[in-house]
Amino acid sequence: MPNEAQVIPLHTAKRPRPATNGTNGTNGSGGSGGSERALAPVRKVRPRAGAAKKPESRGLLADAAGFLRRRLAGDYDVDEFGFDPDLTDNVLLPPLRLLYDKWFRVEVAGVENLPAEGGALVVSNHSGTLPIDSVMTAIAVHDNHPEHRYLRMLGADLVFQIPVLGELARKTGQTLACTEDAERLLSAGELVGVWPEGFKGIGKPFRDRYKLQRFGRGGFVSAALRTGVPIIPCSIVGAEEIYPKIANLGPVARLLGLPYFPVTPTFPLLGPLGAVPLPTKWRIEFGEPIRTDDYPAAAADDPMLTFNITDQVRETIQQTLYRMLARRRSVFFG
Repeated sequence: MPNEAQVIPLHTAKRPRPATNGTNGTNGSGGSGGSERALAPVRKVRPRAGAAKKPESRGLLADAAGFLRRRLAGDYDVDEFGFDPDLTDNVLLPPLRLLYDKWFRVEVAGVENLPAEGGALVVSNHSGTLPIDSVMTAIAVHDNHPEHRYLRMLGADLVFQIPVLGELARKTGQTLACTEDAERLLSAGELVGVWPEGFKGIGKPFRDRYKLQRFGRGGFVSAALRTGVPIIPCSIVGAEEIYPKIANLGPVARLLGLPYFPVTPTFPLLGPLGAVPLPTKWRIEFGEPIRTDDYPAAAADDPMLTFNITDQVRETIQQTLYRMLARRRSVFFG
């Protein structure tokens, strides 16, 4: 009988505060104080240095066989949030990379602003009618960072209430957008991603594209202050145009329990074909870190300071979007 996957336990040993300086390289709400519990690091599966290259078809077969052996033997790790890096790397990310590389042709800048190790909070604008931008950002971090770090995304309750999707979200390292979970991940030295506009951002009309909505109550800033990690502003251009939302069918949305039911030029007119996103050209830029480790421990409970930092992050992203748009010549060719 196959063994079960190893569950990485939480421990209570206090870790030193992670360094906040970057290294060179190519909707939360208020909660309890910072926790000293931390997640044990997830094991990364990497090829052996100097290993001879196999023919592509043989390499793919060998990788698939190795993956199946690990699954049958239970030789893989899952943390207490449900994150399964082996499944993520070998099954879930490869098809999404087709969208990333071939369809949206994502270009990434500012990866050197992400720390090589230790916790950091990546805060991004949100758009596109469907939250594809969060997934593309996670791939941008993993594939471009020198250490191939994972972005642990904070998602809305609705994501985890949808059958299959909720389970897959857990497997890829996502968790609920609550301050307690954010602080635990940050204290464990993880990169955490948050999209504070929430449904207001992805569900806004096409006429309001690239105009940032309100950033909630600043719960993400409180989490960063309590854990002393840097905040990395992230700006995404290209996602606004994949599903141009021209109307909202409110009665249908209420019937289905959704925040909105979009009408685009192709959906629902073309049925399932209308769910194919337009092949816009994307650019994702990670800005300079905003340090939080200089503030006292009680700073997280200061509403005025929290508001000021939230406004600083929002304004940084907004101005970066304007600059990126000024340089863009074409929605589809960049």
